[in-house]
This record gives sequence, structure tokens and C-alpha cells, in this order.
Amino acid sequence: MAAETFSAKQRATDFPFAQTSEPASRRATTGASVGKVQRVRLRPVALPVEHGGWGLALEPLALGLCVAPSVPGVLLAVATVTAFLTRHPLKIVAADRRRGRRFPRTLMAERFALGYATLALLSFTLALKTSSHVFLWPLLLAAPFAVVQLIYDAAGRSRELLPELSGATAMAAVATAVALAAGWQTAPALVLWLLLAAVRVVPSILYVRTRLQKNHGARASVVPALGAHLSGCALAAALAWVGLAPVLAFAAALLLLARAAFMLSPFCPQVSAKQVGFSEIGFGLVTILALVLGFALRL
Repeated sequence: MAAETFSAKQRATDFPFAQTSEPASRRATTGASVGKVQRVRLRPVALPVEHGGWGLALEPLALGLCVAPSVPGVLLAVATVTAFLTRHPLKIVAADRRRGRRFPRTLMAERFALGYATLALLSFTLALKTSSHVFLWPLLLAAPFAVVQLIYDAAGRSRELLPELSGATAMAAVATAVALAAGWQTAPALVLWLLLAAVRVVPSILYVRTRLQKNHGARASVVPALGAHLSGCALAAALAWVGLAPVLAFAAALLLLARAAFMLSPFCPQVSAKQVGFSEIGFGLVTILALVLGFALRL
């Protein structure tokens, strides 16, 4: 008995790892827990959740394809959407690299970014092969705005005002590119970009930021937002006066101005960020519909 006890004690001293083995049921539970922790939800990695981002990305495509439908335009729209989708997983990868760590989501984000970028490049190449290259010039003009947004994305500062304005202005140029790909002349195609940027994009971003700041109790000036809306109204009126834009464009600008004036006034009830986001989708649809009908019916 003493020899057996000594042998057991000696094994415990010489081979301490022998005591650390877990029962099979516990090992199975631990393995299942690890697998559960490492499971990655695809949707948050693959798709951006900002409602405003989706609206400002799709509105130029809807306007361009509705007023100037064409096969190259559709290909360019596919390239634009997939390029827009590429940005979200790239932001995830950049954020993880700034932390100096790799998570299961990092690899998934890299795969999505690569897939989106590949599809964007393929669609863009087909658009080049099926139309003249004249649609490239608005994209080249918009490239510096897109670069600014990507730089801020890499630094984790994409929520600041400058990258938001730059990225949305760059996306608005796609409407002009789609119209040029369909054979539009330069001047009327450029008007699409001007109207989207001055009437919809810049004023709306300033309005939403001001509205959300008020929601958080901050003392935010309404002057920049309302001033941008007034400037958009003036531009739409001038373009309609010289016959380059429909009168409905001016009407849409007035509607957006009225919306901002009320929502930023002391008479506006408290609204949540989600309500602001969904309402902007609705105002975006109304704006695009007004522009499409204006150009189609010459109103």
C-alpha cells in the first residue's frame, strides 16, 4: 500500500499535467463554447447598417438609370453598389489592424471586401467595353472626394463632417456618369451632379447632423444647414430659369428646405435617430421622383 501511495505521489510530482486532464463531457462543452465564440454573424460584416448611407448611395443610381437607362449604365450601377459595399468590410479590417489584433470577423471582412472589389472591377470593365469612355471624366473629378473619405475611414474618423460630405458628393457624380454612358450631352449630365450635390447631399447631411446634435442636447447652430438648403434652392431656381433643370427640381429643393426648417425649429417634437434616418429615405425618394418626372415630362 505504501509503495502504491508513493508511486501515486511521485507521478503527481513528476508529471503534474496528468492531473489537469478534464472529463470528456467538460472538454466537449469547452469545445462547443469556443466554437460558439468564434462563430461570426455575416450580415454585420457584409452590409452597412446606416440608413442614410444606403440612401445617398442609391439615389444617384436611381436618378441616372431612370432618366437615362442603358446597359452600360446598369453595369456602372452594379460597379458602384459593389464598390460602396466594399467600404464597410474594409473599415472593419482597418479598425482591427489599428488594434493590432485579428478576430474571426477580420478574415471574413477581408473575404467580403475582396469579393465586392472583384465584382466592382468586373462590372466596371464591362461598362468600359460596352460604351464610350466619356463617362470617366466625372468619376475622375469625384476621385479626390472619394480618397478623402477613404483616408478618414482608415483612421477611424469616418463619422466626421468632411468625409461624410466628400463621400456623398463623390457618389452623386455617378448619376452624371450613368447619363454620359447612355449618350447624354455633357451639360445636362453635369446638371444631375450639381442638383444632387447642392440640393440633396450637402444640405441633408448638415441637417441630419444638426438634428442629431439637438437630440443629444448639444447647442448646434441651424445656420449652416438652412444656409445650404437656401443655396440649393437658389441653384435649382437658376438652372430652371436657363432651361437646364426642370421646375420640379426647384420644388423638391423647397420641400427639403421646409422639412429642415420645421425639424430644426423649437416647434418640432422629439424624434429618434432611427426616425430621422427613415424619414430621410422617404424625402430622398420624393426628391428623386420629382427630378425624374421633371426631366421626363420637362416640367
